[in-house]
Amino acid sequence: MSQRDLYEVLEVARNATDAEIKKAYRRLAMKHHPDRNLDDTEAEASFKEIKMAYEVLSDQRKRAAYDQFGHAGVDGSAGGGPGGFDPGDVFGDIFGDVFGDIFGAGGRRRASQVYRGADLLYQLDLDLEQAVGGASVNIDVPTMVACASCDGSGAADGSKAESCGTCGGRGQVRMQQGFFSVQQTCPRCKGAGQVITKPCGECAGQGRTRKTRTLSVKVPAGVDTGDRIRLTGEGEAGRSGGPSGDLYVEVRVRPHAIFERNGADLSSEVPVNYATAVLGGSVDVPTLEGQVALKIPAGTQSGRVFRLRGKGVKPVRGTAPGDLHCRVVVETPVSLSREQKELLKQFDDSLNADSGRHNPRSRTWVDGVKTFFDDLRS
Repeated sequence: MSQRDLYEVLEVARNATDAEIKKAYRRLAMKHHPDRNLDDTEAEASFKEIKMAYEVLSDQRKRAAYDQFGHAGVDGSAGGGPGGFDPGDVFGDIFGDVFGDIFGAGGRRRASQVYRGADLLYQLDLDLEQAVGGASVNIDVPTMVACASCDGSGAADGSKAESCGTCGGRGQVRMQQGFFSVQQTCPRCKGAGQVITKPCGECAGQGRTRKTRTLSVKVPAGVDTGDRIRLTGEGEAGRSGGPSGDLYVEVRVRPHAIFERNGADLSSEVPVNYATAVLGGSVDVPTLEGQVALKIPAGTQSGRVFRLRGKGVKPVRGTAPGDLHCRVVVETPVSLSREQKELLKQFDDSLNADSGRHNPRSRTWVDGVKTFFDDLRS
């Protein structure tokens, strides 16, 4: 073993961290590697010295012995062993560490190949009353669940997954050409590190089967179209024992026969007969809480909007409820009798005899049309 100070060999301070030692080793090993310094015996000797220094200082137990006793504490514990060392293996370790840091492959250990299940989306159609007041709804969701026969392992009863013979259970295989060494996912086990030689007959080794599950969804009051309810862990089952995904229930509110919704507000049309619109009165208006009386002033025109405060929707993410906007639609009488038509004609004649005073909008409209054509002629 080299008698030079090992910290001096790696060009680091005696209080250097493990990361600093590893970084220095990579840099110096690449610089002095024999494949990059052909026929340079001095570079090969330096490379051996660097490797031995790293083997001691990267091991906490050996480093502590070296710090206390110097070379005497580690003589015989480092080096290439009976067969010496292989520069290609060392350089492969360097690249394995580099690619492991970048891609998470980890040349010396296999990450647990556990896969989370996929999230699912379910569209739930609700009536307006259900969306506004809240409800508990049962839904049927087709999804992948853990196989009951093999308990999600994928292996037949009485057997289990075995270590992959191609990668030795590491999930990664190494390909080397010259001094380049690159790791890639094992083509046989797909990175799992294990293979199933006797697959479960129920799930064909997948560990999951398709099943339709009935779930109860609690819909909070005030939801609207586009809102999503998250059911944690109710998505697809994970693979290789991984956790299940989530189920997202997206709300769609069906069109309503009476109300239209705009956020927290509701709107509806209120039919009013001709006499009530002229003379005034009241009409019963439906709301989500029952009927209320709406006062109609005399002379109300079709299209006028009345607002009933607080008769809208209390949103799921809000405090005060919205309003109900009632749009008056004056109904034209139909299926009149001969007598009713005669009375209506007499009434119309009496209105026209009064210089249009009772129809201000009509007179304004006629004046506007006349002005328009006068402008065209000029």
